[in-house]
Amino acid sequence: MATNNNDKTLNVPHLRFPEFSGEWEIYPLTDFMSFKNGMNPDAKRFGRGTKFISVMDILNNQFICYDNIRASVEVVDGDIETYGVNYGDILFQRSSETLEDVGQANVYLDSKPAVFGGFVIRGKSKSNYYPMFFRYLLASPTARKKIIVKGAGAQHFNIGQDGLSKVCLNIPSIQEQEKIAKLFECIDTRIATQNKIIEKYESLIQAMCDTLIESEQHKVELSFSDFGESYSGLSGKSAEDFGEGCPYITYMNVNQNQIIDTTNVGLVKINEAEQQSVVRYGDILFTLSSETPEEVGMGAVYLGKTYPLYLNSFCFGVHIIDESKIFPPFLAYYISTQSFRKAVYPLAQGSTRFNLQKSDFMKKVFPFPIAERQNKIYSVLKTYSDKLSAEKSIAKLFCEQKNYLLRQLFI
Repeated sequence: MATNNNDKTLNVPHLRFPEFSGEWEIYPLTDFMSFKNGMNPDAKRFGRGTKFISVMDILNNQFICYDNIRASVEVVDGDIETYGVNYGDILFQRSSETLEDVGQANVYLDSKPAVFGGFVIRGKSKSNYYPMFFRYLLASPTARKKIIVKGAGAQHFNIGQDGLSKVCLNIPSIQEQEKIAKLFECIDTRIATQNKIIEKYESLIQAMCDTLIESEQHKVELSFSDFGESYSGLSGKSAEDFGEGCPYITYMNVNQNQIIDTTNVGLVKINEAEQQSVVRYGDILFTLSSETPEEVGMGAVYLGKTYPLYLNSFCFGVHIIDESKIFPPFLAYYISTQSFRKAVYPLAQGSTRFNLQKSDFMKKVFPFPIAERQNKIYSVLKTYSDKLSAEKSIAKLFCEQKNYLLRQLFI
């Protein structure tokens, strides 16, 4: 909000392009889009066919287009008509492990047909708006607060079509929408350039990792139970327990990193009488469930010093009890190899959501380099990982600039 010369509060943002005047108007989202939940195909239909938009596509892209959608699914008669996504439609994350992340949104900018999953809500365009403006509007702090309060749940937080229908936001003319969106698109273009540098390092590290490990001559067959003990994530928690208290590692932190990001943790209340498992240095952490089978069992290693530190309920951990067999930092690279991912994929079970049975995973045998070679492989890969971390720090600065403008250019 801003004020005029008469100290009257005006319904305008703190920063504004000089060619625009007049106050913004408040509209419900239903004036611009209609909502629908996504489809829940069984596991046998994944891996081929039409592109399938999941929560990860919403979270990991500047915008969604056909070519950057990860999963695909075999559609049947009526699926495209019922669950098809068109250019300009908005996709919302319906379910999240934390209340702060529920209802995150992205926009589809492609003419090719795609469908969307059951943990996603489609906002189908029914009025004239500039699609990328809504992408940024829905990421602004004010919009996020209005969406978050509509979320509900116990261990998992959800927002429904009814909740989104009740969200009202301040929206300018379509000409001003376009101007604001194009500014953010310029910033995102620079972030995308930096991300390409990051992706090149990640691809290089992944290729080196696969080559070094696969070509290793001296290997030993081990299951995770041969050198570790598994434990579960948080249990018995409700919505009221999150947001303050002790740090815990989130699902996304495990899913998106090789090494846990200690600067990006959630908070949860822990009573003295509770018996919750604590994460320790060197623990390997895995996701237990996902909406697509390809993303079950994603893993990361914790190499921090925070204590006590807990783990999200949709993950599990493995304490290393025999370091003569395993060098924990090495596992950050090993569990991201193509061979490991291919071995874990068949363990995914389920229909609407895919799950990993911890007991089955712990018993499965994998070929590991001997401990001495693990240390040497890790040393080679860490040199490039340090360079990757420096590039990620630059990207973080650009994102901070973008977040500042999200606070100033929207009401």
